[in-house]
Amino acid sequence: MNLIQELMNQAHAGGLLQSEQIKRFSPGEIRLAIQTLVAAEQMDLAYALGSAGISIHPHTEDMLAINGLLALMQQDWPLAVDYLQELMEIQGANTQAFTYVMMVRALRCNLDPARALNVTRAGLNAFPNQLELVAESLMLEDYADLVGVSLQIQ
Repeated sequence: MNLIQELMNQAHAGGLLQSEQIKRFSPGEIRLAIQTLVAAEQMDLAYALGSAGISIHPHTEDMLAINGLLALMQQDWPLAVDYLQELMEIQGANTQAFTYVMMVRALRCNLDPARALNVTRAGLNAFPNQLELVAESLMLEDYADLVGVSLQIQ
């Protein structure tokens, strides 16, 4: 039985899977189950499984990526930044364009535009034609220019 089937059976019976039951599943299986739950608009269950998954597999790419996205969905910007930062550290030179985009958005929403601009620039070094990063870069560069002019006036 896969994780989604077990979750649905437990939810129907009025309970949730215990961490001992979840430990049987790989981080990839847990991530796929969370994606399925989000697609089915079962958000509370997705968040609960995300929390369980990250506690069982704390430093894995799958858990950091999906929990970073869940934190963005919950608008928990500092937590999203933490998860995505660790994900980027683990992935290093193999960081995906989507991860850069999500990190930039988390940083912007966390009111850290200077760091967001640095991440955008790093992302564009790796993915120079990634449209979302280009758009973020244009917006953040304009903001940096405005702030620079404003500071010169004072």
